[in-house]
Amino acid sequence: MTKRFFTLLLSVTVSLLAFSQAGTGVYQFLDLPVSSRLAALGSINISLHDNDINLAFQNPALLTSETNNMIGLNMSNYLADIKFGTAVYGKNFGDKNYFALGMQYIDYGVFQETTDLNQIIGQFTAEDMALYIMYARPITQRVTVGATLKPVYSAYETYTSYGVALDAGVSYNDSANFFSAGLVLKNMGTQLKGYYSVDGVQHYEPLPFDVQLGISKKFKHAPLRFSVTLDNLQHWDLSYESTNQPTDNVTGLATTNKIGFVDMAFRHTVFALEFVPSQNFYLTLGYNDRRQQEMTMSGFKSGAGFSYGGGIKLYRFHIGFGMTQFQVGNYAYQFSISTALKDFRL
Repeated sequence: MTKRFFTLLLSVTVSLLAFSQAGTGVYQFLDLPVSSRLAALGSINISLHDNDINLAFQNPALLTSETNNMIGLNMSNYLADIKFGTAVYGKNFGDKNYFALGMQYIDYGVFQETTDLNQIIGQFTAEDMALYIMYARPITQRVTVGATLKPVYSAYETYTSYGVALDAGVSYNDSANFFSAGLVLKNMGTQLKGYYSVDGVQHYEPLPFDVQLGISKKFKHAPLRFSVTLDNLQHWDLSYESTNQPTDNVTGLATTNKIGFVDMAFRHTVFALEFVPSQNFYLTLGYNDRRQQEMTMSGFKSGAGFSYGGGIKLYRFHIGFGMTQFQVGNYAYQFSISTALKDFRL
């Protein structure tokens, strides 16, 4: 037990220092938007203080007294008919102990298993899932801290892996000035079992560690709220080697464009604007610049990087819809429903 604890502690430390590459490592599904509202917000938001229990997936410190006995269910029709979703339930104990239990899964579907001669010999599946054990506690009237423990399981054909991740977050909420902010250290942890071994030694890979910082501000005399979220603050260079690079007409070689400081800064930034005329209705527009830069195809016009959504309260249920465009004709749709069990008490 001591050896395993030491290994976990060492892995977390190494994750902070060495495994800070953006977009690398295992369990990348942990970065998917977990609700329709988060999808519409640009996939990332850790500062929005709105008593929405689904937001706690992103920042556990966003659990509040209002998320007690609240249930959230989310489903997405993702790219290439991939299905993923989440479920969460909140339960508070006392005045200052906010808990929630959630689950996230992704099903990649059924694949044909073939030989190197393309002879079909069977089928196999692939899936990922994670359990979210969340806790938050207010330490002042405006500041709440929280943490999430995430056991993770992954299975691709006969290759399986499991590990554990930890999120640590803080939320600041100044309701009098309609301002809130958040800071999260996300996906600190390690694989406990790798997908395969090399010479009898487990091959371990880093988790998608991420440092995120965000703010949200609502206008005092207008039903508008904007959010700005910075991600991958632990790693400045988010450039990658693209397979869709233009070529030089003379040499035929791929041309590379160095990403400038301002461009790189925007790739760390997600913007969102919400129209919130009441607590029972909202419309959202989000923009993820990194997604736009990486998903836009030369010679095609698309809304890559933009996301849209809305929500409405019908009877005692909050129903939401989110849509994200990745490339031309390449959309992902997300649906959410949540309710508070206390509303059904007679």
